[in-house]
Amino acid sequence: MLNQLTIKNYALIQELSITPANQLNIITGETGAGKSIMLGAVGLLLGNRADTKALLNSESKCVIEGQFDISNYKLSSLFKKEDLDYEELTIIRREITPAGKSRAFVNDSPVTLDTLKKLGFKLMDVHSQHETLQLGKNSFQLKFVDVYAGTLALRNEYSQLFLAYKKARIELNALLEESKTAAEQADYNSFLLKELSEANLMEDEQEELESSVKMMEHAEEIKLKLNEALAILTNDEFSVTNNVQQLRQSLLQVAKYGESYEKLAERINGALIELNDISTEIEREEEKVNFDPEQAQLSQERLSLIYQLQQKHAVLNISELLKIQAELEEKVLHTSNLGDEIAKRQKEVGELLTMCTDKANKLSEKRMACFVKLAKELETLLAEVGMPDASIELKRSEIPLENSGSDEIKILFSANKGIAPQELAKVASGGEFSRLMFCLKYILAAKVSLPTIIFDEIDTGVSGEIAIKLASMMKKMAENHQVITISHLPQIAAKGDQHYFVYKDNNASKAISKIKSLSEDERIVEIAKMLGGDNPSEIAFENAKELIAS
Repeated sequence: MLNQLTIKNYALIQELSITPANQLNIITGETGAGKSIMLGAVGLLLGNRADTKALLNSESKCVIEGQFDISNYKLSSLFKKEDLDYEELTIIRREITPAGKSRAFVNDSPVTLDTLKKLGFKLMDVHSQHETLQLGKNSFQLKFVDVYAGTLALRNEYSQLFLAYKKARIELNALLEESKTAAEQADYNSFLLKELSEANLMEDEQEELESSVKMMEHAEEIKLKLNEALAILTNDEFSVTNNVQQLRQSLLQVAKYGESYEKLAERINGALIELNDISTEIEREEEKVNFDPEQAQLSQERLSLIYQLQQKHAVLNISELLKIQAELEEKVLHTSNLGDEIAKRQKEVGELLTMCTDKANKLSEKRMACFVKLAKELETLLAEVGMPDASIELKRSEIPLENSGSDEIKILFSANKGIAPQELAKVASGGEFSRLMFCLKYILAAKVSLPTIIFDEIDTGVSGEIAIKLASMMKKMAENHQVITISHLPQIAAKGDQHYFVYKDNNASKAISKIKSLSEDERIVEIAKMLGGDNPSEIAFENAKELIAS
């Protein structure tokens, strides 16, 4: 519900503010005074695009602000989805700077126009010429039938099922496409995997093989040099160890004469122990050096295989080859399981399709069950708003399953007796469209909780008893919904719980629009003028009082 609307520096409006009543609000005024300008400002709150030409003073910014009570609208999930702070009293503000920059805010948080449209759609329903044209669309007609038939919950259940079916079908098609490619690659992948598996690669073997081959290629030289080293250390009377032993003996003989000599003797003794240990190690290494031509060939062949595989797969080490092997194993396994996965997904798609079809059929049955009753109710309402010969027919055509079911529903209309109902876009005039939409809104108001409803001169082309009936219907709608009506008819103006008058103030150098809430006495004067002109007679005043009293 709109608690307050403030408009500053917009078109002919310098500044105005209204606090609409909870029920029926009437806005009247002179032609061109700015009633439709207010609707343009409201449109900015609902996410319409801004135009800097709309600024009254091109040097100041335009600000439009609406305060809404949304406590009964169940919008917390929308606020959460849009990352907004939820407040039961929510303020929407739109600003247009002189430079042409437009900004929008919800509870002081900046938002995009897309977010503003989503929220605005839930808060206000503006019955304008553009909105009336929506009536000609099948999607609008189908949604209306669902509201009337009480099938919105069932439609939502179906939509969730249909989305799951579409997702499963997309995944199945992807698997089928993958299977075509996989079939072409399967043999080659299997060949590559077999080649790597049979190689029986081990993580560190390349380094060991390279070291072993290198040693065997130089075995003779290694053995010769190790024996030479061993001979120098131990094999004759002038060997290194013999000389060191003699050195140790000499130092031991003088050790008793000084601590420094004793320490030198100990160091030489340590060196002798290390040399003996080195000699033993050289002997062991020399014994290991055995040139085996057959083993050398096997090692070389193994290295060649490893190098070939690395070159083939464009890698530098065995670790990367093993990683490729694991990937190939996964691909081959996936390919072998692809048939089972496809069969599983085909079964799932079939089951979901059956469930969707069953749910769509139930949806169709419930929708069609209300056709006769809805047509009669609309015909009755149309007669009350001045179209006694109007006839309505609802037609259902079966279509392939889509998000809303398997139905294309058309509301067929005829305004004249003896003329068969046809599609709305072909036969309905602007005035007929407008009144038919009003009747639809009237029915919807009894079925669901609509947001604030704004009617922009819905009463064009009607008068007399029809106007009185239209006013009564608005009054009825306003029992459960906030209604704001821009009108030029006294019969409708008299029904308002609150009456606003829009006028032009020409006292300044530039004409501006103003609005004021009328007192009971001012309402009588305004309605009398609507009945009898600028200088209403006493009869006009009495008629105005009678209309208000009725």
